[in-house]
Amino acid sequence: MSRKYKTRSNHPFALMSIGALLGGAAIWAIKLKEEQDHQKARPMGIDCVTNEHQQVYFIGGGLASLAGAAYLIRDCQFKGENIHIIEGMHILGGSNDGAGSMQKGFICRGGRMLNEETYENFWELFASIPSLEYPGKSVTEEILNFDHHHPTHAQARLINKEGEILDVRSMGFNMADRLALGELMLTPEEKLDDLTIEDWFKDTPHFFTTNFWYMWQTTFAFQKWSSLFEFKRYMERMIFEFSRIETLEGVTRTPYNQYQSVILPLKTYLEKHKVDFSINAKVTDLDFAPGNDITVTAIHLETESGEEVIQLAKGDVCIMTNGCMTDCATLGDFDTAPEYDPSKPLSGMLWAKIAKKKPGLGNPAPFFNHPSETNWESFTVTCKGNKFLKMIERFSGNIPGSGALMTFKDSNWLMSIVVAAQPHFINQEADTTIFWGYGLYTNRMGNYVKKTMRQCSGKEILVELIHHLHFEEDMQELMDSVVNVIPCMMPYIDAQFQPRKMVDRPEVVPKGSTNFAMISQFVEIPEDMVFTEEYSVRAARMAIYKLFNVKNKKVCPVTQYKKRPDVLLKALYTSFR
Repeated sequence: MSRKYKTRSNHPFALMSIGALLGGAAIWAIKLKEEQDHQKARPMGIDCVTNEHQQVYFIGGGLASLAGAAYLIRDCQFKGENIHIIEGMHILGGSNDGAGSMQKGFICRGGRMLNEETYENFWELFASIPSLEYPGKSVTEEILNFDHHHPTHAQARLINKEGEILDVRSMGFNMADRLALGELMLTPEEKLDDLTIEDWFKDTPHFFTTNFWYMWQTTFAFQKWSSLFEFKRYMERMIFEFSRIETLEGVTRTPYNQYQSVILPLKTYLEKHKVDFSINAKVTDLDFAPGNDITVTAIHLETESGEEVIQLAKGDVCIMTNGCMTDCATLGDFDTAPEYDPSKPLSGMLWAKIAKKKPGLGNPAPFFNHPSETNWESFTVTCKGNKFLKMIERFSGNIPGSGALMTFKDSNWLMSIVVAAQPHFINQEADTTIFWGYGLYTNRMGNYVKKTMRQCSGKEILVELIHHLHFEEDMQELMDSVVNVIPCMMPYIDAQFQPRKMVDRPEVVPKGSTNFAMISQFVEIPEDMVFTEEYSVRAARMAIYKLFNVKNKKVCPVTQYKKRPDVLLKALYTSFR
């Protein structure tokens, strides 16, 4: 892999940087000006609740768009029928999904982990969204109540090729690893353009053999070639998680899959307010008014009935999801491998088209031009009965829902699995169980099945897993209990982690915009970390509050755990274990 490498300087206070590894309050003097600038609402020529004919068009039906619509209704008293959400797929939810049946098996392309301490805007929004199962309670109350009754304390984080659970209480760092991490925390982001994690640790390759790296990498789906920007922001934002990475006690789980626990109640709330949903409608282009300002004048669509154009009137607003990590995702089944075809990423192509029309709209090339680096593959296993889950429980020491990612350290695919509390689907019957897994290296031969992961059917992936668990003696009985194994290939699932320049990510509301914003995992939000539910919700809130000049509420700021002495001391202690 060819990447530009910049030599990092040796910091004169390298020993002090051990403390900086964890964000020492005295060392880390990170200014909050950029985030505060984003939070300051400025008049954009659009007044909230003054034009009853004003229309708002959201491009993309994922969490960010749904959250944006909710903010319009809740905080701007906007008429729901004037809000339009346009989605290219047959269902809303974007990358938050969960579907299937008892007969064909269930599927989750991925699982978004939540966090009670850091998802500030997510919890605030969902505190106002009613639970579908518990009248009088909010979704926030429902999720946190469930999580508090199903606490996470993983006892089998890393497993070796002999099937032994490794002791990961030590992070495995040597002094060079600690110093390199500390120096990274001291380095301003302006010096990190285009750098990868591997670039930074080039002189300390031991770092990539540590327990910490294996756990951090698979928990958040980082690669060695991922962006140093994003790695640094995760270290700063999740510094409190550093001291418990071996158990993942900070993970907050939803009662069911993310579609049914997060998207469905939000969608129901919007439906009650008569929000207009247009599914199976693909946005292919945007027209902008001439001049220096950024003003959307028309939205071009492809629908089942042909091409359409929506003309925007004065005061109308367009808010676009400028990138989707599950573009080009494909499914297989027990006997069939999913197709790998990254050729036409819908959101990436639209972003590329509009970025050529106006400056300040970002650059999708670093994110959507490297599918060989950004893909990984997940799989969902549906079983009749609980024999498989009981064997995993005995092996790991965790009942379903109490563990976290179990990573097979010596797997050529770097395979991990997680068992959620059962049932994980509302329509899942009592005698059916499911679990989920993924592999980061889909182009490598399996250790036991001599195919690359992306060439494997669901059955072959399961055979590989059974060998890693050393359940071979029960192979046939386990296979007989399986309803389906549905693999999912996602060519761009790691796209938001790609090396990039700071300017490659557009601002949520670009400079000069009069009626346009972008919300996704591919916009620039200082200090926050991508690949999270919070990032989508925060982006949506920033867009609405700025475009609509909301003054009576503020976007919740990033919690500064990196400056809390108690958190820093725990993390510092952990780094020397």
